[in-house]
Amino acid sequence: MPDKANLKSSHHSLLPWLALITVWIVWGSTYLGIRLAVDTIPPLLMAGLRFLAAGAVLFALVGPRHARGAQRVTVRHLRSALIIAALLLVGGNGLLSVGETSVDSGLAALVVATVPVWMVLINAAVTRTRITAAMVLALALGTVGVAVLVGGPGASVDVGGAAAVLIGSLCWAAGSVYARRAPLPPHPLVVASVEMIIGGLLLVAAAAATGEFGRLDLAEISAGSIAGFLWLVVAGSMISFTAYSYANATLPNDVVVTYAYVNPVVAVVLGALLGEEALSPNVLLGGAIIVSAVVLIVGGKAVTQRLRRRTPLPNDSPRPSAGPALPKGSR
Repeated sequence: MPDKANLKSSHHSLLPWLALITVWIVWGSTYLGIRLAVDTIPPLLMAGLRFLAAGAVLFALVGPRHARGAQRVTVRHLRSALIIAALLLVGGNGLLSVGETSVDSGLAALVVATVPVWMVLINAAVTRTRITAAMVLALALGTVGVAVLVGGPGASVDVGGAAAVLIGSLCWAAGSVYARRAPLPPHPLVVASVEMIIGGLLLVAAAAATGEFGRLDLAEISAGSIAGFLWLVVAGSMISFTAYSYANATLPNDVVVTYAYVNPVVAVVLGALLGEEALSPNVLLGGAIIVSAVVLIVGGKAVTQRLRRRTPLPNDSPRPSAGPALPKGSR
């Protein structure tokens, strides 16, 4: 019979990858969901109600069990969640929703593909780590893929909408890097629900400040916008944002950022199939290049880890005793 400890270890090592695959696929579909939802619902208000609904339902499910006693949410946790929600949900998703009022979902996803570049640069600056040649190559390959997808004669892009999405991408990258080191509740579902509730409140406040409540016409909300909104609440927020929070906390940074290369491929394909957006040879070629960048990042990381485990010590002779272990941080 298989060893229970090995099964448990395998289960825990598989969960982060399942979470990342969920982010790869499901989050790619949310670009079309946002495009449909903001067609007749003001963008900041739509995003705020989306996260408020998803966060409240999720916290009602997990809070009574995982947010009490030693796992309770502290003031320190709330401060971290406020910063993360402001960067990820207000700056990142809020500006994305604003941008998609004037740009196609596929184009918005392609602009968001700049997130890995920002994340690597911000992470390197914060941790003072070296950017490897393989990572530079992968980022360059991903950038070329985006250029192939976007490039071509006759392209017409709303500059204001694209700029909003680009600034949102920078905010999302900064929030993702900060979240990896911020003090947060131990349970990932509690983390996701608290951040969504805070982010939803901030977005609703921003909607009120920008006059979106006055522009809301309930009678004009279309069936497509309602369908897009519901998809964003369930799949885009409750499932995908929770999966992203878990993957971001458990997997290496250069592996997590690969979602920004896969999401555009999913978004462009769905935009062509369901949103009547153009699917040209440039899209197919650019998508292939982007997938190659994902393979290089993920595959290169796995090979490096295997080599480190198999490489023998430089000297196979017995080492002298070093005495008792020193406390962590001692020299």
